[in-house]
Amino acid sequence: MGFASFAGRVFFASIFILSAWQMFNEFGVDGGPAAKELIPKLDLAKKHISSQLHVNLPDIEVRQLVATAIILKGLGAILFVFGHGFGALLLFVYLLVSTPLLYDFYNYRPNEPQYSVLLGDFLQCVAQCGALIFFVGMKNSMPKRQLRRKAPKRKAT
Repeated sequence: MGFASFAGRVFFASIFILSAWQMFNEFGVDGGPAAKELIPKLDLAKKHISSQLHVNLPDIEVRQLVATAIILKGLGAILFVFGHGFGALLLFVYLLVSTPLLYDFYNYRPNEPQYSVLLGDFLQCVAQCGALIFFVGMKNSMPKRQLRRKAPKRKAT
């Protein structure tokens, strides 16, 4: 069971590790292609949130947002591979923030071709969130190992 659990964590985390590595290599001065894809989606989300809450949101530097995503994915995935719950939390925070921004199916009508692709990717990220919650739940339900104290030796009389 131990090896199968480790292998499953490696396969799951490889999605995030490879993605973080690719984003890191393409980062460049402007944040790379991830920043270029994120700018219009972030502007649309900011406009929608500010109109609903009737407040002006501060400007967000997209390059810093991409750097934060790289750190959350990379560090979270590495910690997750070794079974650390904090790694699962970092990946969960990344998915919670990025999924509605990147996969904005709600901005399209169901008959548009982008709708089904974005909805499928959105649901895949929701499933990954569920897997992380399951991991944390299973990790917390297992009893911790306790050191057994040796019984004191009886004196021979």
